[in-house]
Amino acid sequence: QGILFLGKVLAETGMHAGKHVSWIPSYGPEMRGGTANCSVILSENEIASPMVTVPDTVIAMNRPSVAKFNLKIKAGGMLMYNSSLIERQEFRDDIRLVEIPASEIAEELGNPRVANLVMAGAYSKFSKLITFDDLVAALPGLMPGSKKEMLEINQAAFKKGFDFVEEKKYMFGRYVYSVFKGI
Repeated sequence: QGILFLGKVLAETGMHAGKHVSWIPSYGPEMRGGTANCSVILSENEIASPMVTVPDTVIAMNRPSVAKFNLKIKAGGMLMYNSSLIERQEFRDDIRLVEIPASEIAEELGNPRVANLVMAGAYSKFSKLITFDDLVAALPGLMPGSKKEMLEINQAAFKKGFDFVEEKKYMFGRYVYSVFKGI
């Protein structure tokens, strides 16, 4: 699902935005059939420890990731998940839930591999530390020379994720979101 690259994108974007950053990918047994993951810390302040035990936000691309990290999110934190692959279920009631049909959006763009970048764009709408413009500005530094042709589709994926959240007008009650329908 590209979660390691998503983490790298968020970390690089944070550095580009002048934030303190930590990125730790997991290359353990997950690479042999489990769920890959990484920890990213973005902060205005120096980072005392790169280890994340109680995350503010979890971005989950598949069911195993939700199962693994759902209970670790801090109360009041956010679970942003790929609703194309993860059905709405009984989640904790003390976290904010954000459903993004990332795989469907990526398919509409003609490249299912950019679902992770749809999530990055969506995350930038909620983040107080990085912006959509930061994402776009950091992207060329992440694209190896042989993949420069992917720049446009990746930027489009960012935009679709950002726009999806903006169009939904997520408004959080206590912890469960509602979608503002207008008056």
